[in-house]
Amino acid sequence: MTARPDLHDSAFLRATRGEPVPHTPVWFMRQAGRSLPEYLKVREGVGMLESCMNPELVVEITMQPVRRYGVDAAIFFSDIVLPLKAVGVDLDIKPGVGPVVAEPVRTLADVEAIPDLTPDDVPFITEAVRGLVGELGATPLIGFAGAPFTVASYLVEGGPSKEHARTKAMMFGAPDVWDALMRKISGISAAYLEVQVAAGASAVQLFDSWAGALTPRDYETHVMPHSARVLERAGALGVPRIHFGVGTSNLLTLMGEAGADVVGVDWRTPLASAVPLVGDRAVQGNLDPTLVFAPTDVMTARAGEVIEAGRAAKGHVFNLGHGVIPSTDPDQLKRLTEFVQTYPL
Repeated sequence: MTARPDLHDSAFLRATRGEPVPHTPVWFMRQAGRSLPEYLKVREGVGMLESCMNPELVVEITMQPVRRYGVDAAIFFSDIVLPLKAVGVDLDIKPGVGPVVAEPVRTLADVEAIPDLTPDDVPFITEAVRGLVGELGATPLIGFAGAPFTVASYLVEGGPSKEHARTKAMMFGAPDVWDALMRKISGISAAYLEVQVAAGASAVQLFDSWAGALTPRDYETHVMPHSARVLERAGALGVPRIHFGVGTSNLLTLMGEAGADVVGVDWRTPLASAVPLVGDRAVQGNLDPTLVFAPTDVMTARAGEVIEAGRAAKGHVFNLGHGVIPSTDPDQLKRLTEFVQTYPL
C-alpha cells in the first residue's frame, strides 16, 4: 500500500523513513483517551471491549487527541486482546485489573481450539479505520496490535502477571505448546494489522508490553521469530513498522532486527544510549510520562534533551517513554506538543 501524496509527505512518515522533516513529529501512546474529559464522557457506562467494537466510538475516541493537541499521528483506539475476543476467546477487561481470560491456555488442544482471524471477524475494524481515514485527512493513522509474547502471557496466565511464571514455565517446559501458541498469536496479530492497513492505516505499531521480563537469549530463541513473522507480514504491505516494548533496554538491538523500521524506546533508557543499539533505524520516544506533572519549564527542558539526542538517529518520532498516565493534565500535553513541533531543527 502506498500512502496518498499528502500523507506520504507528512512529518511522521518522513521521520519513520529517515527523511528530512519540517519539525520533529510527535504523538503519544495511549493518547486516544485516558486523560481526556471528552473521552471519559463518551466511555461512561461503556465497557472497554464494547468501545473497541463500536466504529463510531472508535472514530470519536481516536480523533479526540488529534483535535485537542494537533499531534502528527493518530493511534487507532483498540486493545491488545481485542482480536482474541473477536475470534471467540472467552475474555473480558475488568476495570482496575485488565484482561481476564476465563479458560487459560495450558495444552496443545487449547491452542488448536483458538480460531485464526479473518477480516470477517472484525468488520467493525474496517469500518472504523475507513471512517478515521476520511476524518484525519493529512494526519496518518497508526495501526495497533499486541506482540505475540505479551498476548500469550495473558492467555497462559489468565490475566496480568508480574512474574509471568506460568508463561515461562510453558516456554521452557512445553516448547511444542509454546511454539504452537506463538504461531497462532502471530498469525492473529498479523491478520489484525493487515485489516487495518487494507482499510487505510499508514503505519503500524507492535506493542510488546511484557517483553522486558525476558533475557536476550530467551527473547531471541523463543519470541523474536514470532514477532518477526508479524513484522514481516506488515512490511509486505509497504507501511512503516514501529516495535515497542517496556523495560527492554537489553533487547533493543534484537527488537530492531526482528523487522522494525522504528524502535520504540521506553523512558528507562536514555535515548542517547539507545540510538547506537538500534542500527540504521529510526527511534521513537522517550520522555518519562511523569514529567508532564513537573513544572512546564522542567518538562520542556527535558523534552529538548530528548529531541537533541534523537538527532543522532536515522529518524526520530517524539513520544513519551510509555503511555499517557490517566491523571495527566491535557493542557500540559498540549504545551508539550507545541514545544516539540516548534523546536528548532
